[in-house]
Amino acid sequence: MLTVAWDIDDCLNDLMRLWFEEKWIPEHPDCGLKYADIKDNPPHKLLGVSKEAYLNSLDEFRKSPNYRNMPPNPEVAAWFSHNGDFFRHIALSAVPAHAANISAEWLMRHFGTWIRTFNFVPSLREGFSSGPCDRSKKDFLRWFGKVDVFIDDNEQNIRDSQELGIKGLLFPRPWNSSKSTVKEILGRLRKD
Repeated sequence: MLTVAWDIDDCLNDLMRLWFEEKWIPEHPDCGLKYADIKDNPPHKLLGVSKEAYLNSLDEFRKSPNYRNMPPNPEVAAWFSHNGDFFRHIALSAVPAHAANISAEWLMRHFGTWIRTFNFVPSLREGFSSGPCDRSKKDFLRWFGKVDVFIDDNEQNIRDSQELGIKGLLFPRPWNSSKSTVKEILGRLRKD
């Protein structure tokens, strides 16, 4: 049975879109950008703010009921309903340590039938240490050593996984170069 590692935010859900539409735009109505215009992640330069200001806003959203009530990506949820039992699944997220419990709760509520482990690499925040262990998803994947397929929206993470001999699938988002649809990406997951 193949083991699939899933990034949570922006793969299993639509965090960036919902944060942008439900938090950023209402607080910055003169922004002038649409979600499809977010060609960089992190998007702080596009938004004309510091990286710290962007991360603070995103972290505030994570702690709000909007994150807790965020629905799963419907295409991914449908795929799990039909195919989830044919694979072993783990989650691998880059999330600040102070919000990891929030991500884990969201994950288990929506995907706990299939994804049984929550793993995270601390996303650095000012005033917090990343700790002595893994500092990147590549570090975690190297240590774990049991992942066959890795799905993420970050191109560097996909390149890193491929360097380790793991099949990487780049989840389509405006900030990456994926030309595939979500359906096409999920169709590349084969039971064999």
